[in-house]
Amino acid sequence: MVNIKRIAILGTGSMGGAILAGLLKSGFDPNQISVTTKSAESADRLTDELGVLSFAMENGEDANQMAVAGANVVLVGVKPAQVVEVLADVADTLNDNALVISVAAGVTTASMEAVLPEDVGVVRAMPNTPALIGRGMTGIAAGERATEWAIDTTKELFETVGKVLVVEESRIDALTTISGSGPAYVFYLIEKLTEAAKHQGFSDSEAALLVNETFLGAAELVASSPKSPAELRKQVTSPNGTTERAIARIEQTDLTQMFVEATDAALARARDLAAGK
Repeated sequence: MVNIKRIAILGTGSMGGAILAGLLKSGFDPNQISVTTKSAESADRLTDELGVLSFAMENGEDANQMAVAGANVVLVGVKPAQVVEVLADVADTLNDNALVISVAAGVTTASMEAVLPEDVGVVRAMPNTPALIGRGMTGIAAGERATEWAIDTTKELFETVGKVLVVEESRIDALTTISGSGPAYVFYLIEKLTEAAKHQGFSDSEAALLVNETFLGAAELVASSPKSPAELRKQVTSPNGTTERAIARIEQTDLTQMFVEATDAALARARDLAAGK
């Protein structure tokens, strides 16, 4: 990757690990990656299996500082409540003009910039869990000090695990309620339709096959077809047929309003997190 000379990943949980995997799959040199983990065991495993430089927090409080030394890009993958503390800890060790990328929900770029040197740019990124299989959808938003280079670099990084949409920071929390939380909504629908399939007499394995493949096929069709989801739905919904009867029953629940209220609730929670509640 042209823009990234050396990258540090602070926290290699599911999302940090997904980005790490995406980087390596893209051909990035593992010798130019340093990571931090909680345990020495996981740090040793990452070094042995992937060839990256790993530092364990249980081996010393300076693990994050050691990881960021020499890195021009730092990805912060720790929990939201720890982000500002971790950045304050590594601030004096960061390279001049380094880029800091956070994947924490609700933590503003302003709060991060406040504890970092003035030459360090900050970008927020909100990926979702399909990034684990290279099918992620990531929203990114730049802080006031982030340059075009910072935005391009962040975009390039997250394109290793899926698609990227650049938005203003004022919209990043709203984006979180759609693509960030969205996989959970889909999993919930799959879960409930699977229960309905079992109600219709199918076994657990049969129900899982029917529902999982139906969702997968429908998603791939909507992604590849020039037609809108509404047009594709109408193709399946024959007049006075079985699907029309099912859709009529579903529409009684006013799904649009339900999703509006659900995403509004998620957005309110995101704003609470940003306010430290």
